[in-house]
Amino acid sequence: TMATLAAFRLASRRIGSATVARSTGIARGRWMSSYPPHELVGMPSLSPTMEAGTIAKWNLAEGEEFAAGDVLCEVETDKATVDFEAQDDGFLARILADAGPTEITCGEPIMITVEEGDDVGAFKDYVVEASAAPAEPAAPAAPAATPPPAPAAAAPVTPPLAAAAPPAAATGDRVVASPLAHTLAKEMGFGPLSALNIVGTGPGGRIIADDVREYVPAAAGAAEAAAPATAPGAAAVATPAAPPVPGIGYTDYPLSPAAMEIAAQLSHSKQNVPHYYLTVDVALDSLLETRKQLNAMLNLGEDDAGIAVNDLMVKAAAAAMKAVPSANASWMDTAVRVYDSVDVNFVVGSGDALYSPVIRDAGRRGVKSISDDIKASVAQLEPSEEGEAAMPTGDEFGAVGTVTVMNMGMYGVKACAPIIREPQAVALALGAIENRIVPNDDADSEEIYKESVMLTATLSCDHRVVDGAVGAQWLSAFKSHVENPTTLLL
Repeated sequence: TMATLAAFRLASRRIGSATVARSTGIARGRWMSSYPPHELVGMPSLSPTMEAGTIAKWNLAEGEEFAAGDVLCEVETDKATVDFEAQDDGFLARILADAGPTEITCGEPIMITVEEGDDVGAFKDYVVEASAAPAEPAAPAAPAATPPPAPAAAAPVTPPLAAAAPPAAATGDRVVASPLAHTLAKEMGFGPLSALNIVGTGPGGRIIADDVREYVPAAAGAAEAAAPATAPGAAAVATPAAPPVPGIGYTDYPLSPAAMEIAAQLSHSKQNVPHYYLTVDVALDSLLETRKQLNAMLNLGEDDAGIAVNDLMVKAAAAAMKAVPSANASWMDTAVRVYDSVDVNFVVGSGDALYSPVIRDAGRRGVKSISDDIKASVAQLEPSEEGEAAMPTGDEFGAVGTVTVMNMGMYGVKACAPIIREPQAVALALGAIENRIVPNDDADSEEIYKESVMLTATLSCDHRVVDGAVGAQWLSAFKSHVENPTTLLL
């Protein structure tokens, strides 16, 4: 919607009796003929390369009142669907272009608006004159004085009569929502609105900011726990799915609302986030020796495994985020937000009980503290004595951090390219630990090769936030911390 907002606010010039926004192709004129004062609004140009678009849906009917910020219609281009928002209060007097697949050239009139409801009837039989459409400018003209800012959005006197929109479907359907609602959904870690089952309470069923603030994820219905969205096939079971439905030669296994929500989030992320992947091999010899020394100092009990390799990897990932803070960020459409704290989501569990609790402020905490938090989270996933599935209740299970770490080595997987969990910008996957024969870097040794314990680490990056050079710096920092583990204790 930012392009639409800019289109309404661009400077314009007067041509005869019409005002034409030349930079965007929006014709907005006040015609002083036999008709009352009105504005002829053309198809907006929502991107530098847009030449035409289609109207997917009109949210208002002729004669209905609208307020600043209301969505008049939804415009589809070959790249996206964008809300066309009103910048002033008024009435929709006449729709000049019906919703449908027919392409409309940018600047071609699509509607007439008036300021007074009594003037709507005068445009019942209005026909656009050939001269009403804006001509292509021959040369840029000097802009007029900058128009005053649009008034703050106010509740309409007469609510729109359009039917209330259904809740946002988990299949990626178009969503009618305010820009602030979209932004809040990302900031709160819910991901795209199209993946959430939110019922809009705004005009015409529009999702507003308060709807997002009051939203409770489906997976938290019974235990205030949100399902993770870090790995394909990760399904939460807080809301059980319906029983299997057998057919002739097949069986359908219905998904729970939480599982469908996760699937929609993953699909949206994979389709909309420009992923790229970087891989590095890391030697673990020094880290394993450091782990052994730390555990020897902890006076561990018989059943206490002490600090695990995974704990040190989480700490190394947090340390790399501190070393390359530009990766500890999120894409916010109009800005890149860099966070002060490094919060790490780590994937635990398996099968239908796969979760990604968060370790808060892992960059400033010690390895033992991180290890204790991981153990506490894993303990919540243990099934009950009756064999019932675990229902984690901690707040950490519903929070979204700034990076996700998953360890695929336990399954014997050498490398994995994870899907980034929005609004995060990076995700790290660790492969299996194995002994490898590598060149001997000991100058005093007579052996050409040596045996080393190694693993492969793969970093998925959002190219909008983390370019190739920054991603390489991050992996270099991670490799350095793992191969020199004493730096993790600083």
